[in-house]
Amino acid sequence: MYGLGDVTFFDRVAPLYDLAMPPADGAALAAGLDHAARPIGRLLDVGGGSGRAAAALTGPDITVVDASVGMLSRARRGRGLSGLAADAGRLPFRDASVDAITVVDAFHHLPDHEAALAEAARVLAPGGALVVREFDPEHPLGRLLVAGEHAIGMTSRFHTPADLAAAMDAVDLDPRIVDRGFGYTVVGVRR
Repeated sequence: MYGLGDVTFFDRVAPLYDLAMPPADGAALAAGLDHAARPIGRLLDVGGGSGRAAAALTGPDITVVDASVGMLSRARRGRGLSGLAADAGRLPFRDASVDAITVVDAFHHLPDHEAALAEAARVLAPGGALVVREFDPEHPLGRLLVAGEHAIGMTSRFHTPADLAAAMDAVDLDPRIVDRGFGYTVVGVRR
């Protein structure tokens, strides 16, 4: 209903998005980034929308990457963040050129999960970390979220922590399930 990756929906709700969504869990992101086996100087926040995850992080040079121009506008104007309109399945970055990537509450919206993971693995430098914060579709609240997003016409596809870890392993990322629950974190470290 909203197009690939639910982009049209996010373009429409961009002006109100930050009013409805809680801040990103900076402690959970930091715990995930701690798995990187290299210093983090450059980080991509893929599917970063309005920059709420990037705003929860300090230290590295962060670029918010999102397909929704409306959401990126919020990241740039509202938070003063660097932003780039791009598809997670075709990242416009050189091989091994970034130290870390975060995908926060957005992986389920990406139209091609396999391509997004392969691209993350490609642009990560050895020892770099991909940190994905997602929702478990097998958790009771996760089942409600899945039903709710599908009811409003989203094309969301959710993964359990184990399934996401297996998908990371398939693209040569060393997976680690950092925490579990309704919201969970899986990290893949570039081998």
